[in-house]
Amino acid sequence: MTLKLIEKVERRFPVRRVETRTGIISYRESGTSNDRVIVLLHGIGSASGSWLGQLDKLSSDYHVIAWDAPGYGASTALLNDRPNATDYAEVLINFLLSLEIKPYVIIGHSLGALMAGAYAVNNGAIGLALILANPANGYGAADKSERDLKLSTRLANMKTLGPQGLAEARSSALLSADASDEALELVRWNMSMLSVGSHSQAAHMLASGNLMDDAARYSGPVLVMCGAADTVTPEEGSKKIAAAYSNGHYQTLPGVGHASYVEDPTLFNSTVISFVERLNA
Repeated sequence: MTLKLIEKVERRFPVRRVETRTGIISYRESGTSNDRVIVLLHGIGSASGSWLGQLDKLSSDYHVIAWDAPGYGASTALLNDRPNATDYAEVLINFLLSLEIKPYVIIGHSLGALMAGAYAVNNGAIGLALILANPANGYGAADKSERDLKLSTRLANMKTLGPQGLAEARSSALLSADASDEALELVRWNMSMLSVGSHSQAAHMLASGNLMDDAARYSGPVLVMCGAADTVTPEEGSKKIAAAYSNGHYQTLPGVGHASYVEDPTLFNSTVISFVERLNA
């Protein structure tokens, strides 16, 4: 990643830390303190620094917080080597309590959508809306053989390649063929900083997760959006997740891949704002 882009992230949105009941959580923050807080939850191969386009542009009207999930960035790892989505939701609840924040909107991307969905049905406060971008449903409803294969393949890739090698091999798969060099570098940089142990924990959560099962227990407004060029969590699955929510809405993001919020932050942000404005109309 170019030094200029790293410096932009670190200078404008430096990592902060807060002590919670379940350990330290690191995060990045922007905007003035107000009641319209947007909380951003990254996916399995990412971190808080990937939300540059949202920290930069949504901060004029919102208080934006992007966390590092347990074991990512400077956040304390979970004690459970084989956690489920509820374990991450509990940490998220304690994180927000420590900041004395009630989120107005929760946005979860990919694996972060599983965390957001679990948060929503485990007494996690949401002032207005839940937004799931390019969501991973998890493999909890799949046959054990499929779950085991998905998990073992993911763990083997990390063991063989390591974080840096995984970033070099996998970053482009998260974007469309038309993505900018800056988008690719932002994805690569965040993926290269993964912890092997915490990636393993997240992989176990993905293997056991079932977002659609949580969806049946949540009645608040939900927006599910997915890039039309997403080959990681394609639109077909995202549409099923939206349909599983009693108050779910679906939106296609034309021309972008899995890391939609990185590839086209203008499109992503405008879709978020439009949904929020419709709910407030």
